[in-house]
Parts: sequence; structure tokens; C-alpha cells
Amino acid sequence: MADYRTLLDFARHLAREAETLIMPYYYNCVAEFKADGSEVTEADRSAEKRMRELIHASHPGHRVLGEEFGTTGPDQSAYQWILDPVDGTHWLPLGVPTFGTLIGLLHKGQPVLGVIAFPAMKEVVYAARGMGCWYENEQAEPVRVSVKRVKTLSEAYCSASGPHNSDIKPGKAGIQVNLGDYIRAAGRFRFVGDCLQHALVCRGRIQAALDVVMKPWDIAALVPCVEEAGGKATSLSKWAPDVVFGGCLLSSCGGSLHQEILDTLRGTSDW
Repeated sequence: MADYRTLLDFARHLAREAETLIMPYYYNCVAEFKADGSEVTEADRSAEKRMRELIHASHPGHRVLGEEFGTTGPDQSAYQWILDPVDGTHWLPLGVPTFGTLIGLLHKGQPVLGVIAFPAMKEVVYAARGMGCWYENEQAEPVRVSVKRVKTLSEAYCSASGPHNSDIKPGKAGIQVNLGDYIRAAGRFRFVGDCLQHALVCRGRIQAALDVVMKPWDIAALVPCVEEAGGKATSLSKWAPDVVFGGCLLSSCGGSLHQEILDTLRGTSDW
């Protein structure tokens, strides 16, 4: 059996190392645009390079996939780290503290460990399979967290990362969701950016979080945290059972609520 405790301690060390490289750029960086239209800064690049160096030095048999530098390491490794050094890069040069560092680990393709760190807020949510989900900040000891269950969408506090790929703002490709119906049916609703909304699900602050357009490095760290908190994390499409590579994510407190949200978002669509 894998020693997830040791690997989780190592992942948290990676997050702290990334923080030391990211925070000097807080309020003080210029974002560039990549070919896909997403933003990148020197903070993204330097933090990912450092995490890769540490992984390959400590676990040379592990594979690494990161947003900025692709895939490195042995092709046949059972372990794959998936890194997003700055999730929500657009917030960094604005001085908005809700960006995060995401560190996920797959074992034989399954997400088993995740760290969601918020360098500017000095908070972290983390989990590993069978170990529960935990929240920590610089002023308090770690506390185990769990989702707060409700049964229906009308009782739920819900969020989404934005109106893109929806009936409100249609996208050019990919899944198009009935976001208006989701917003109207929810008991309460707010737009909450990037990884923060999924961390709030883990902590029981909200009951559901939606992001329609995601990459593996946006997803891998979130899934173990949500599941170990007692929630559910899936792709939106029934044709994409591999949640990490499914291109979108719904996390929730689970139960009948999760399916109700999927049905609401799909409407008459068959995806």
C-alpha cells in the first residue's frame, strides 16, 4: 500500500516552496498571454520549475505533468504528479488573494492526493485517500473538514467560475450548460473563481461548485479533497468518466443534489 502520509507531507512541502517563489510577484508582475489565450507570469514558471526539480530529485521514478512545461519523467510510472503553480493567474497582478497552487497525485491513473494552497491568504486544504480532508491557516492548527449536506438545489448555496460556455454566454466549442436554470434554482448563488469555490465545498461553506472549462492541472488536486470531505466530484458529461481528464468539473456535497444539478445543467442536452 502506498505511503500516502509521506507523499502528502512532501506535497505540502512543494506548496510551501512554491509560495516563496510566487509571493514576491504579488502586486508586482506583468501577465503575458499564451497561445491558448490564458495568462502566465514568471511566478507560474519559476514555481513549477522548482516543484519539478524537487519531485525528480526525491522521486525520480515519478512522472510530472504541469501547466507550463508539459510532461517529464518515466513513461510507465505508476505515479504522476499534476501541477498548477498559480491557478487563477489573472488575480495575481491585480493583488486579489484568491489564486491558488494546485498539487495533485495520480496512482495508476486515479487521483489519490491533493493540496489546494492559497499563498496570499495563508490557507491550505489538503487530503489523501483514506486520511480525510483537512483545512489549515497560519493562525490555527489543522482541522478536519467535511461537506455540509442538503438534499435539494433549492436548499443549496452554489457557485460557478463564470458564465462562459452557457446559455448566458455561449462558447464556440465544448459543453454548453443551462447556467441560468442552475442560478434560478439554487437557494443562493455566487460567482466564485477557480479553485477557491471547490475548497469552499470541502469546508462545508457552499454545497456545489461548477467549472465548465478545465484542464487536468485544474482538476487533479481538487478531486481527492472533495471526496475525502465526503462530497462528490465528477465531469459534467456522462461520456467522460475520467474526471481528471474530463475537461470540466462539478463538485458538491453529494447525494441526490449532485444528480439534480447535472440534470438542471443538461436540460434536454445529451452529454
